[in-house]
Amino acid sequence: MDLFQLRCFVAVCEELHFGKAATRQHMTQPPLSRQIQLLEASVGTRLLERTSRSVRPTPAGAALYRDALEILRLADQAAANARLTAQGDAGRVVVGYTAVAGYALIPQLLRLTHEALPGVDIVLEEMVSVQQLKALAAEALDLALVRPLHSEADLDYHCVVREPMRLAIPLDHALARKDRIAQADVEQQPLVMYSEKEGKYFHDKIRSLFAASGVCPHYVHHIGQTHTIMALVQAGTGLAIVPASASYLRFENVVFRDLWRKDVVAEIYLAWRRAARNPAQRRLRELIIQALAGQAAGALAGG
Repeated sequence: MDLFQLRCFVAVCEELHFGKAATRQHMTQPPLSRQIQLLEASVGTRLLERTSRSVRPTPAGAALYRDALEILRLADQAAANARLTAQGDAGRVVVGYTAVAGYALIPQLLRLTHEALPGVDIVLEEMVSVQQLKALAAEALDLALVRPLHSEADLDYHCVVREPMRLAIPLDHALARKDRIAQADVEQQPLVMYSEKEGKYFHDKIRSLFAASGVCPHYVHHIGQTHTIMALVQAGTGLAIVPASASYLRFENVVFRDLWRKDVVAEIYLAWRRAARNPAQRRLRELIIQALAGQAAGALAGG
């Protein structure tokens, strides 16, 4: 069934006049009549009742008219979707993110995308950075919000968030009453530490801080996820050094204090495959980089 024939047929059904329908279709009446004849031959039944004074659909024509409207709508929509997809304004993008990024960064990005790219469907996958990089290389992810870790895959990176690390302290701990924390204050204090495997980025950063400062805390647990670390701090198990965005978790019996060094920061990078061909990924990537430009320069966003 030819779409042009259907458009001619719909025009006749709505105008109830071959001459007016032909004008509407920017053609003369004989070619329009020929298209209706071809459509009737294709369907195998008469679709229009013609007299010298009027034109009206047959019962079969009325049924086809209703279906033709839906067919033409879907055809127009399909063409529009194809154009939007080619431009990156429609499509599906699978985005990986760390649990900490989910506290504030992911809601912020979803809001931005809903406003700027309403035709793009985002699928979220929470996993640690090491797993994200593997999934990105395996094409299971289109974009990844990761900590800066090494990968053998052919990836590009752009820093989108940079935030300070802070000391999380149980509310009833003596250090909670201090406004400023010195490195000596954490000497031999119980510390809930990130796991070397699941929290490698933070683990290595905190160990380097202590090594450079000559501090020897007492590690009581090694945990992979920030929310579990914060729960243990609230329970009084020990102190913890966490990204500032951990405050979004709203643990009531935990306070945060700045570290004795201001240069200890946590970063989140947007990563993607260099050979990626998804236009929607490119558009979303550009939106994220532009929207978070100021936060990468130092503002807190929730990474």
